[in-house]
Amino acid sequence: MPDVDQQADAYEAQHVHDVYDQIASHFSSTRYKPWPIVEQFLKALPDGSVGIDIGCGNGKYLDVNPSILVVASDRSENLVKIASRNGQRNALIADGLSLPHRNFSLDFAISIAVIHHLSTAVRRVQAIKSILLALRCTSIPLSPSVAYIGDGGKALIFVWALEQRDSRRGWDAGDEQDVMVPWVMKGNRSGDTLKAQTYNRYYHLYRQGELEHDITEAGGLVIQSGYEKDNWWAIAVSPRSEMV
Repeated sequence: MPDVDQQADAYEAQHVHDVYDQIASHFSSTRYKPWPIVEQFLKALPDGSVGIDIGCGNGKYLDVNPSILVVASDRSENLVKIASRNGQRNALIADGLSLPHRNFSLDFAISIAVIHHLSTAVRRVQAIKSILLALRCTSIPLSPSVAYIGDGGKALIFVWALEQRDSRRGWDAGDEQDVMVPWVMKGNRSGDTLKAQTYNRYYHLYRQGELEHDITEAGGLVIQSGYEKDNWWAIAVSPRSEMV
């Protein structure tokens, strides 16, 4: 029998990857405006910074800051094709659980609305660990009285929140965290009927504090976190202990 990880991989292939390949063009048409915190993070990076966008979708963040280099990746072949249409963009097909980048080499990473598509806690932590492994390490003094030294790479991670009481979905603390979320594509008119097709995508809705917990489990250090428009977000670094 397949082990738990193999079962999870097959489940995500059916309920995440295959779905995004089918809805890629329609999905891309709805994703064009950068989220404010992501835009702020990218524009604040030093000129010449090199980093990655894991789960890049249509590549809407690749041109936010022309003074940095972003290497983008996604599991969806069709979304990567869309992201690569501009010849100046660097986009490739890659698995977020096993990124093809050299360890400890990058200045930054972004993972926006991606990790919540992984169906087990172990895989979500592993995805974060894969991101942190690609970043240049940060010097973290062992003494709690000494502040964080910002000399390494940083990762910005967004996940969908469970606490969405004021959204049209109405989820909130105490509700089921593992859900199927429909994506509806309207079809062509047939007679008087406008046919539509619905695709269900798997999501793990993160409760408050869960993202920070997963980053810590992955060996990272959270330096900033918050909530924005139905999402939890955090900025994390990959620490290297330094004797004080």
